Amino acid sequence: MVSRKGLARVWLQDCPPDKVFWCHDGRVMKNLDELAVALTEMSDDTYRYHVTSDKSDFTNWVGDVIGDATLAKELLEAADRPDAARRVEVRLDWLRKRR
Repeated sequence: MVSRKGLARVWLQDCPPDKVFWCHDGRVMKNLDELAVALTEMSDDTYRYHVTSDKSDFTNWVGDVIGDATLAKELLEAADRPDAARRVEVRLDWLRKRR
């Protein structure tokens, strides 16, 4: 079993090159820090391309690739792009304190 500290380290690392997130606006994200920046900088249109009533690409990537089910759930509940960015930042702060 991996410790909480070990999980925090894993979740903060870069994902494998074949699992990066290719954003509609052309940026490529390989970790949660880059996701946080992207959510802060991307347009609302780009966000809405990835998050609709039928899909949540960021949620899927964070859950399936990064492996952080807690953050994935938080992103699924985010009201909009600024809320999603804030939730990622809060989670990053929490993870950094535990690595």
